[in-house]
Amino acid sequence: MDLDAVRTFVAAADAGQFQEAADALSITQQAVSKRIAALEKDLEVRLFTRTARGAQLTVDGQAFLPHARELLRVEARADASVRPGRRALRIDVHSRRTAPAVLLQDFHRTHPRIELDVVTLDADVHGATAAVEAGTVDATFHAVTVPTHLLPHAIRTARVIDEHHEILVGPRHPLANARAVTPAQLVEHRIWMPGMADGTEWAAYYDELAAAFDLTIDRVGPAFGNEVLLAEIADSAELATLAGERTRYLWPDSYDLRRIPVREPAPVYPISLIWRDDNPHPALAELLEHLDRRRVRKPDADVWLPEWARRSPAE
Repeated sequence: MDLDAVRTFVAAADAGQFQEAADALSITQQAVSKRIAALEKDLEVRLFTRTARGAQLTVDGQAFLPHARELLRVEARADASVRPGRRALRIDVHSRRTAPAVLLQDFHRTHPRIELDVVTLDADVHGATAAVEAGTVDATFHAVTVPTHLLPHAIRTARVIDEHHEILVGPRHPLANARAVTPAQLVEHRIWMPGMADGTEWAAYYDELAAAFDLTIDRVGPAFGNEVLLAEIADSAELATLAGERTRYLWPDSYDLRRIPVREPAPVYPISLIWRDDNPHPALAELLEHLDRRRVRKPDADVWLPEWARRSPAE
């Protein structure tokens, strides 16, 4: 169906005059008549009756009018769904409980006029970057472990989150009452992080962290979900796990779990925003500016970073 003809029909129905509809649409009255005639031929009904006072809807015209208005509303929604600046900015966060999701929520509160579509692709950095390159999402949050010159040509990255670590322990754990712990204090304690997939950038990070400080990070065992993990830790005098300081966990008060910062040095998981340099969505620049303002930076002497985060982008 010709949507210009439908738009002309609605304008004529609202105005009650073909000339007024022509003025509203910035076309000639003859063009209005031709469009209405073509629509009537397509529908095989008469939509208007010409009277001395103008154009009056027929019974068929009255029946068609609400559907015509809905067609134009659908057209507007379809246009807005893909037009940069009108459609929602689609961002992958991998997990809705970690720092990127928390900061996106903060961005939404600060910029309520910007519509967001937050998705979880359940992919590592390579899969998520491929999704950005293909246009499936506008951007994604991941640790970028390879030099930027090895990324696809159109891909750009910016380090926007330095996520500091905490240990999470139950009330009977030896470190439960500590105000802070050092990596050296964790050497004799089992850190349980089950279900971490080999080959992912986060597995590589924790492998390097364990090697740097002689930690025991146990990745053995299936992952039954956060609820089971938290219940096991709450009931254990030995188990601990590592979590980002902005990672959101909920547990019953009876668990009495403790979140304790790791310091001197503080292990930091660096997260970048990944996007295409030819993406025209105006909200991307606002998101980058917001993330840069919210980034918590610590002196280099106070933190530990993996080797790939310490090297220059060109290396």
